[in-house]
Amino acid sequence: MPSLSGQIVLLSEVKLGRLEFDDVVQRFTPGPAQTDRFILPGFIDTHVHGGAGADTMDGAEGVRTLARFHLSHGTTTLYPTTITSPWENVLAALKGVREVITTKDVGLPDIPGAHLEGPFISPERLGAQPPFTLPISQERLDEALALNVVRLVTIAPELEHAALAAERFAGACVRLSVGHSRASAEEVQSFAAAVRRAGGTLGFTHLYNAMGGLAGRDPGIVGAALADSEAYAELILDGQHVHEVSFLAALGAKPNHLHLVTDATRAAGLGEGETRLGGRKVIYKDGAVRLKDGTLAGSALTLDVALRNAVAAGLTLQTVSRMLSATPAGYMGLTDRGTLEVARRADVVVLNGKLEVEEVYVAGRKVC
Repeated sequence: MPSLSGQIVLLSEVKLGRLEFDDVVQRFTPGPAQTDRFILPGFIDTHVHGGAGADTMDGAEGVRTLARFHLSHGTTTLYPTTITSPWENVLAALKGVREVITTKDVGLPDIPGAHLEGPFISPERLGAQPPFTLPISQERLDEALALNVVRLVTIAPELEHAALAAERFAGACVRLSVGHSRASAEEVQSFAAAVRRAGGTLGFTHLYNAMGGLAGRDPGIVGAALADSEAYAELILDGQHVHEVSFLAALGAKPNHLHLVTDATRAAGLGEGETRLGGRKVIYKDGAVRLKDGTLAGSALTLDVALRNAVAAGLTLQTVSRMLSATPAGYMGLTDRGTLEVARRADVVVLNGKLEVEEVYVAGRKVC
């Protein structure tokens, strides 16, 4: 039976000892161990477009490539994410994700499903998304849900038929996330109520980005997100998208419902230079991926770097681990993972004293 010794990062505390597991965690035994070796639950990324030159929109092989890359950085569960594109391209990408899931490649992280980001977003809050937004329709909802692969969808609440989308997606156990939107706080609250009436779970896509700001008399989407204690929110902690103080403010408002994502593009893992996102040229330089006009275009982030950024901001490793594992697991309803508890999946990441990834296990199998 495999075992790992070091500082075990549990949900409630960090303890020296040994973790024993097969496909699930079997036991934790306290005792002497290396203090510069950290054992954490595997990371969960709910928003990742690409990596190592590949993108979800490339189809099955692109998904496999980006998944292997992020696995090497500690991500043991991920949701390949689409981009706004002609509808037939979006459906083709979702079919590619489904193909990867059904082939069950043991060399990949677990892929429970896809994140549908676009086309049901505001044309006035595209960010770096291409201009292929579409209205919500019964037919498109039917087509997306028929593939049985979407597990998370980003929607602008002000769109016509957003309440219908809330009902249909929530009824299929798909998480609904507010993003790329110009909605008022009141429109967000109305959408949240529709999601919850349908038994769904609400989130916010890359908090602060592509949703306007927060003002005293105009709380907007950010204010609605921070005021909603039940809603989850994802955040890109790459030093580019969100100021450290804004990150800490969000964590203060949502200590158990804020989780970190990469929003990584195909630039992740590549050197600086030109690459593409949604068919558009982007430039990766000085740690940021941008369109020609300077608009941020996703990131080149990996979750191990996000972890180090959060620790540098003053957070404990235990707190950061929760934001990378337990919180996204709770958001997505993954009750079998996210913490190093007995009978949970043995998705494990081993970090050295510099918080760099040394080993990765998926359901007990060493993959890196």
